[in-house]
Amino acid sequence: MKKRAWLALASAALALGVSSFAPGVHAQNKVVWKASDVHPMGYPTVEAIVRMGKKLETATNGRISIQMYPSMQLGGEKEMIEQAQIGALQIARISVGAMGPVVDEVNVFNLPFVFRDEAHMRKVIDGPIGQELLERMTNGPGSRLVALGWMDAGTRNVYAKKAVTAPADLKGMKIRMMGNPLFVETMNAMGGNGVAMGFNELFSALQTGVVDGAENNPPTLLAQNHYTVSKVMSLTGHLIIPEIFVFSKRSWDALSKDDQALVKKLAAEAQQEQRVLWDAYTQEAETKLKAAGVQFVPADKAAFYKATQPIREKYGSKYAALIKRIEDTK
Repeated sequence: MKKRAWLALASAALALGVSSFAPGVHAQNKVVWKASDVHPMGYPTVEAIVRMGKKLETATNGRISIQMYPSMQLGGEKEMIEQAQIGALQIARISVGAMGPVVDEVNVFNLPFVFRDEAHMRKVIDGPIGQELLERMTNGPGSRLVALGWMDAGTRNVYAKKAVTAPADLKGMKIRMMGNPLFVETMNAMGGNGVAMGFNELFSALQTGVVDGAENNPPTLLAQNHYTVSKVMSLTGHLIIPEIFVFSKRSWDALSKDDQALVKKLAAEAQQEQRVLWDAYTQEAETKLKAAGVQFVPADKAAFYKATQPIREKYGSKYAALIKRIEDTK
């Protein structure tokens, strides 16, 4: 999205948001909250928020509803964070990878192979560690966001036009990574050349050869049509990164305590509903991708784990106690 267009949209949205939450507005005035996601309608993260909006509308007798803006209509994750921080939108679903530069502590979830598998990740985010990190994201200096809950995003694997089964296969390959130095260095350690790039730029970059591949989960490979360019998904399993959905702190502070409690209740339900949606969607996505000719190739995870050990040592040292708690979570 061009900067001028985004600024105009953000200004208009902010004006609407401020008027909706302005002091003195009658409590029963209808309020429409803006929610945004990079994924299309029907994607599990989007659908979970849409369902949350329907529950919210029912619970408030139509006083509050949610308007979803999917498919990067309000920009990429960086833009969504910025808009939520100023109150131009109320709810944003963003990757923990994008939140790392904003709230340092969540980078522990961005470390390669920090989780044994998805079941382990779910135990961690559903437990005290997950709750503590949500609170840190909410109360961290300069956050200006209220972290409502976690969402599943599956296991990330490398996809390209050729198989990547060992670190040597990545030599000379430019692989798109999220805009966090930790991820770029992780890909470099794995043997490739990590390229930081906005998600909204990736499809074109794959088409034109600006990058040779990327890494993500099967649903994203399907939903974003990346499979039309990258026909091989190598099961490197290097990252299992949960995602979060956040609320604008500026808008949150204008809510009544009852409304805040209601949102937190519905957010907890959305976290669990999204997980059920995610599992079904992932299975369906893999079936469709295979039917479209995508190959799923096993990779030497042990080799990639060993190659990324310097990343865990460099970035994980200050989180040593937390990493131990994650490892001990059964």
